[in-house]
Amino acid sequence: MTFTAESPRIVLASTSRHRRMLMDRLGVAYAVAAPRCDELLREDTHPREGTRELSRRKAQSVREGYPQSLIVGSDQMAVLDGEILSKPGTPRRAEDQLLRLAKRTHELWTSVCVLDARTGRGLTHTELWRMTMRPLGREEVRDYVQADEPLDCTGSYRYEGRGARLFERVEGTDPTAITGLPLLALAGLLGELGVPLTPRKLDTTMM
Repeated sequence: MTFTAESPRIVLASTSRHRRMLMDRLGVAYAVAAPRCDELLREDTHPREGTRELSRRKAQSVREGYPQSLIVGSDQMAVLDGEILSKPGTPRRAEDQLLRLAKRTHELWTSVCVLDARTGRGLTHTELWRMTMRPLGREEVRDYVQADEPLDCTGSYRYEGRGARLFERVEGTDPTAITGLPLLALAGLLGELGVPLTPRKLDTTMM
């Protein structure tokens, strides 16, 4: 099989610039496609199963357009006291959400699915991080939201930006999962599906 721009080997089913930046770190060529799928889940769905299901749906939603590719879908949920926190959308909601999280530990669930569009085989991995914020006041939260603009972020923070300073402790395995795409797991899934990720040896004959 020859892969072209029209038939890329790997497709990221996400338009998130943060996930694209993480994909870039793998050093593999990939295309980007916007997922279009129903993201409604049953109210009693556990975040682990919810993120796994939505990562699969996102990958499946672009399968028709890339029938020869490996499609990467990912989803993330922040959970406090059993409640899934929505993306804030406005500065005031972001501030209120951060004040709820202050001095508390919340869960951050992230799943990634790699779908082989040729066979329909999908491999999925889920990461859990426990995120403990330090005490925060309204003014500090307001300044943070104005600076980092995390209005489209799960939990109302950009951990890869200034958001890291909001925390006193984080517990998990792969820090890239906090940003939305667990690279350690993704590299393993792609390798299992036949994508070599070892760096090619430099040709020094022309140097």
